[in-house]
Amino acid sequence: MNKLLEEYRARDLLQDATEGAAEHLAEAARAIYIGFDPTAASLHLGSLVPIMGLVHAQRAGHTPIALVGGGTGLIGDPSGKTAERQLLTKEKAAENAEGIRGQLEHFLDFEAKSNPARMRNNHDWLGGLALVDFLRDIGKHFSVNQLMAKESVRRRLQDEDSGVSYTEFSYALLQSYDFLELSRQEGCTVQMGGSDQWGNITAGIDLIRRVEGERAFGVVYPLITNSSGTKFGKSEAGAVWLDPALTSPFRFYQYWINVEDGDAIRYLKFFSLLSLDEISDLEEAVETEPWKRTAQRALAEDVTRRLHGESGLASAERATKALFSGEIAGLAVDEIADVFSDIPSSQVDAPDLEGEGVSLADLLVSCDLASSKGDARRSIEGGGVYVNSERVDDTAASVTSAQAIEGRFVLLRKGKKNYHLLAIRR
Repeated sequence: MNKLLEEYRARDLLQDATEGAAEHLAEAARAIYIGFDPTAASLHLGSLVPIMGLVHAQRAGHTPIALVGGGTGLIGDPSGKTAERQLLTKEKAAENAEGIRGQLEHFLDFEAKSNPARMRNNHDWLGGLALVDFLRDIGKHFSVNQLMAKESVRRRLQDEDSGVSYTEFSYALLQSYDFLELSRQEGCTVQMGGSDQWGNITAGIDLIRRVEGERAFGVVYPLITNSSGTKFGKSEAGAVWLDPALTSPFRFYQYWINVEDGDAIRYLKFFSLLSLDEISDLEEAVETEPWKRTAQRALAEDVTRRLHGESGLASAERATKALFSGEIAGLAVDEIADVFSDIPSSQVDAPDLEGEGVSLADLLVSCDLASSKGDARRSIEGGGVYVNSERVDDTAASVTSAQAIEGRFVLLRKGKKNYHLLAIRR
């Protein structure tokens, strides 16, 4: 237990800690909480930083508490935001909160014998609060001057157009009250989070001291950016989600396999459970043989395996191989659609493929894989044309409905890299 902050520091995961936090964590097993915002249907890659913080805490013998903000999610945290959040309905917040546990179960052990992870929803206590009682018992401990000095509030006050509503202005009180309630109910003495939560965490520590006369502590992680200085967790397609229905295992794996060399080792420290010695060996590989992308593969395998399991990793690796080789044997039709979603595509009416089908040479021309029928025939004769990864050398060949994968797709390829996906329209 006394090595938790050392582990954070060695992995560059420690931004700051309140006075006495290291000693407090070293003395005994503690209950530690981090809040997760249910404003989206899924957690995203940015959530992996606090998740890994809880993972290391549990491995060190502490009890991790994942607090889902079913109550505060109805308000919205102004931290890091330049405009008011869109308010959620109670039903949507509850629905989103329900999905978070399933994602966290891939990383945290809720069945551990000695220190099982716990999940709590702050709507359980915030939902029934009486306003007058809350203002009298909790609000009196907060100075408006202190709240206005918070960076997230001060930045918004400088914008005459957006400002900050009283709803978001009061967020710090609610998060502080969360810490107080978890202290009372769970014996929780430590709150962790991103560095943008420092003000909210210290406000909760102060509230516990004022109300209970007890000490509490805070630890914050750095906000992660990539080597180009942009926010971690974004891809060309947008956010990378932990829900496989929103980001497939293949797309998730691809995010990690494509990180820059300058980010690979940092991300291995942040997000993998590889030892620091193993990471050091991979760092050497990046320096001596960067073209092999050994570090990126190790990163992609470790994180994808923990989120999507062995089957999800195997699927992602098969799909990745198909992306570069064109070999689609063993891929499900949805995986094919996912892997080749970015290549040129067109539709063909199902009746056109019935009977003798459509001339392959004609298809190559219509799909811009050949400039003319003569060019198409020469490519076929040369052995450079494939239908569903099978080479075709007959210039009179046709594509029929029997070749459509599960009746939905036909994948054409000319040469090594020129693909076209035909979607069957019914």
